[in-house]
Amino acid sequence: MSLKRHIPNAVTLLNLFSGCIALIFAVYGNFVAAAVFVFLGIFFDFFDGLLARKLNVQSPLGIQLDSLADLVTSGVVPGVIMFKLISLTVDAPDYSTYSDSWNSIFHWQGFKLSVLPLIGLLIPLASAYRLAKFNLDEDQQSYFKGLPVPANTLLILSLPLILEYQNSDIMNSIIINKWFLIGLTLLSCYLLNSKIKLFALKFKDWSFKSNATRYIFLVLSLVALIVLRFAAIPLVIALYIILSLLDRKNIN
Repeated sequence: MSLKRHIPNAVTLLNLFSGCIALIFAVYGNFVAAAVFVFLGIFFDFFDGLLARKLNVQSPLGIQLDSLADLVTSGVVPGVIMFKLISLTVDAPDYSTYSDSWNSIFHWQGFKLSVLPLIGLLIPLASAYRLAKFNLDEDQQSYFKGLPVPANTLLILSLPLILEYQNSDIMNSIIINKWFLIGLTLLSCYLLNSKIKLFALKFKDWSFKSNATRYIFLVLSLVALIVLRFAAIPLVIALYIILSLLDRKNIN
């Protein structure tokens, strides 16, 4: 029995392993370390499918395993990070009294939990639904229908990285705003499961004519990342969506 058919699945499990480590760091509020392991997981996620195609060992098991790994790395981890970010924006409540408001506090065996940050956990739910639909949709071979979960993860991860490294009071004030974070959470959940067709970075050939949108996107993204660093990531995601909408007739 050839061992090569297990190589892509082993890489997929490395994605899952990276996601589990990222989750631990996210729970403890170490967003930078969490981001490092998420990036590592996305790297493995890119190469497992590539290896499967190159080795000609694609299988239904690999498809399902890939989605399960993505759910942790690109679903649960960004959800927990958004939960923690919204938690930072919620004023410290008075735990001596119970509140009947929509942002009340749960008390259970000494554990206190604010309701509002739980909105961030809509991201894993939307990601799971998107991944399940993707596995059943045979049309998404050369394009994506809705924002891919790794792209959405990069969007969410950019927020703590901007806070940590950009040193911008304006950006910080925008990000540490509960209504901005809630709005972004709802927007990301919509984009994940929208019917918007987005181009995939898959090149059938290297000609500019048939890949103009991809080349323009890559060049503009690289320039933005060099100039704006982590603050460029939300702009890159927005550029990705805008270019896809402008090039709808060539996305099929």
